[in-house]
Amino acid sequence: MDGIKYAIFTYAIFTYAIFTEKSIRLLGNNQYTSNVESGSTRTEIKHWVELFFGVKVIAMNSHRLPGKGRRMGPIMGHTMHYRRMIITLQPGYSIPPLIEKRT
Repeated sequence: MDGIKYAIFTYAIFTYAIFTEKSIRLLGNNQYTSNVESGSTRTEIKHWVELFFGVKVIAMNSHRLPGKGRRMGPIMGHTMHYRRMIITLQPGYSIPPLIEKRT
């Protein structure tokens, strides 16, 4: 039963994988890019990636991207900010795509 709870929590941390030109280029260096919840810490993410996917993480880089401004009439608001992680794995390990969108 605990394994199910961990799996749900892991997918709640990772919102989705990023597939941009840079992230596709980084896949050749065994680096994976994904957006994560802004409240999660680096050690938390490293622990869950190693536990859930069964890989060894050697480095993690993160940066926080600000939300975009949105205006509705005279009221100015923002979208939510988020954190992007670049996870480097040891050679020989790989992560399957986190979420596949089908059209």
